Amino acid sequence: MADDFRPLDDAALAGATADLTTLQVSCVDAARRFPLLVEPVETGSSIENAIADIGRLTDRLLYRHAGMLFRGFSVADLNVFDGFVRSFGHPPISYEFGSSQRSMLTKGVYTSTEFPKNRSIPLHNEQAYTTAWPMKIWLHCVIASPVGGETPVADSRRIYERIDPAIRERFERMHLLYVRNYGTGMDLSWQQTFGTESRGDVENFCHENGINVQWINDKQLRTEQLVQGTAWHPVTKVPVWFNQAHLFHASSQGAEVMAMLLDILGDARNLPRHVFYGDGTPLEDSVLEHIRGVMAEESVKFPWRPGDIVMLDNMLAAHAREPFEGERKVVVSLAEPFSLDELEQLAA
Repeated sequence: MADDFRPLDDAALAGATADLTTLQVSCVDAARRFPLLVEPVETGSSIENAIADIGRLTDRLLYRHAGMLFRGFSVADLNVFDGFVRSFGHPPISYEFGSSQRSMLTKGVYTSTEFPKNRSIPLHNEQAYTTAWPMKIWLHCVIASPVGGETPVADSRRIYERIDPAIRERFERMHLLYVRNYGTGMDLSWQQTFGTESRGDVENFCHENGINVQWINDKQLRTEQLVQGTAWHPVTKVPVWFNQAHLFHASSQGAEVMAMLLDILGDARNLPRHVFYGDGTPLEDSVLEHIRGVMAEESVKFPWRPGDIVMLDNMLAAHAREPFEGERKVVVSLAEPFSLDELEQLAA
């Protein structure tokens, strides 16, 4: 990890934040130095009162520590949350070409996911299954579930460092091919994914984003896209594990479910969503098992409290969701769009 962007130890962290008089800063996980825990000096004060100091803090330390948990602040409503997000200088972006169902609550603020509450969502970097993604993501807890429902996070730099070098090299050299089939009734429809009823709009979006389109019939669509297996951060230049192979691979639903789907659909390319190496060859079970194991070991988990906000650099940090019981409301905003094309231009 580049020396200029290494996480700070306790002494250095105290020195770097000494002038931020409205904040108290520590680490949720002291060993990993991630994420930073940011609390108000005056518990319960409005997060709006601390925006200036929070801006200085993120400018100094977000690239070092990858993510921050803001806790103990008053966040009166979604308008305050939206204002907090916009204070970082980039308006929220819409959720396009998504992989899970979300509803827009106010412009730029969405439900985090509407995935069934009894199932977990593995660690992932937002939209790392495509070639355009948000650089920043904010998650805000409005209602904390009584049981479960945590949003584990992990440092993508540490994941990259711990992945077997032979697997890293294979992902970097071969890239990944994501295949999605819409309209089968087993996953999102193309209308939900692309937010339109127009086939022409879908085709234009896919053409602009390097996504191959095949209409199977009036209701069914298949897309294929060749995507990065890893990446490097445009500011820190540090390599990161940046893909969703372990999540998009049908085995993420369990071996029995994958076998059942293959029995019904006949071919892996007909699965609702699946991923291959860039040349179309299958990912090995042992590779996926290794990746999932590393991610599980790097996961940092903490219970949500109402009012919490988690801010992540989406290339430096991954997030997940644990199963839960009862009511839970966590909302999300995304901002600062970036793309693989821009990353490659920086490398040129």
